[in-house]
Amino acid sequence: MDKISCTKVGVLPGESEDKPSGKMGYKVGSRGIKCEKLRNLIIRAVKTHKSNSSNPASSTPGESRFWAIGITLLLIVMWTCGMQSMAFQNAKWPAATLKFIHPAVIIPERVYRNNGYLTVSSNGGLNQMRSGISDMVTIARFLNLTLVVPELDNTSFWQDNSQFGDIFDVDHFIDSLKDELKIVKELPPYQKYKLKSRPLFQLAPRSWSNMSYYYDTVLPIFRKFEIVHFLKTDARLSNNELPENVQKMRCKVYYEGLRFTPHLEKIGKKVVSILRKKGPFLALHLRYEKDMLAFTGCTKELNKQEVDELTSMRYACPWWKEKKINSTQKREEGLCPMTPGEVGLALKALDIDPEIQVYIAAGEIYGKEKRLEGLRAFYPNLVS
Repeated sequence: MDKISCTKVGVLPGESEDKPSGKMGYKVGSRGIKCEKLRNLIIRAVKTHKSNSSNPASSTPGESRFWAIGITLLLIVMWTCGMQSMAFQNAKWPAATLKFIHPAVIIPERVYRNNGYLTVSSNGGLNQMRSGISDMVTIARFLNLTLVVPELDNTSFWQDNSQFGDIFDVDHFIDSLKDELKIVKELPPYQKYKLKSRPLFQLAPRSWSNMSYYYDTVLPIFRKFEIVHFLKTDARLSNNELPENVQKMRCKVYYEGLRFTPHLEKIGKKVVSILRKKGPFLALHLRYEKDMLAFTGCTKELNKQEVDELTSMRYACPWWKEKKINSTQKREEGLCPMTPGEVGLALKALDIDPEIQVYIAAGEIYGKEKRLEGLRAFYPNLVS
């Protein structure tokens, strides 16, 4: 009997409080009867009647009726409190009213209905993978899909065989996002069994799409096939003109969900610690690796042999759609990375201390030390 619960609400504007202390009250019904007060009255009456009865086992018909009425009233109170709680949570309150209401009361639990299973292959470098995974989690969240922990592309220029669990903390990834969507490490047995009788439906989503594309075009595909594999994740979702809640979800995945494994965290902290012991440092991602230059077709300051090597590499990659590229035109359009020498000039223009450590946070620079001479002329304290 003491476990009867009532929904706690704040006092709304224009209503009076029974207690001058201003504490949270319990409201039931349109006339403002306090649930807590009503419950206490019933319990007190029952206890009083019980104490006055020396032998409850030998109750008279009148006493039996009293107990029946008391129990009925308590059930009514419990039902009324529950209905009041549901109505309160579903109500659309004016903004001026919300500040008087306890937040826990007006935030309903998210209703999750599984519309299918999403499996993905994350392509590109580490930055592109992180961004793409954030997009995939966001898409799964708003389409009510169950996401299978992403696979990492192993066919890139680096030929890196690392998988998701080698780089990111899988358990943290799943646990930190469990209030948003369901993530599983692999397809359930029943879903795997289904794939034995039919091939997995694969799709490369349209690049730079907004959410309406996924609601209108992609979601019906999941309802038809139940399990869909996205072949690519890079630049599949637009990064502007998206609803605020979608952008917030992407940021939550990128900055909270994707945490490196303890081993990599330890290495990263060690590198930073070594750099700090030697004074201030600047981390610089030149984006001047072999695959970047081959993909963009940017050849400024490169000799003929280097140009031919990069062109051959571009034609050898079937997933790089653009083959014949005018390097001069592309550079004039601002679509080429700056050379290391140009980066040094830009840092000098920004009045960066020439004695600062410049940490080259990138893959192997194309042309190695020879290509870094232009940057070293401005900033001799280069480290890698």
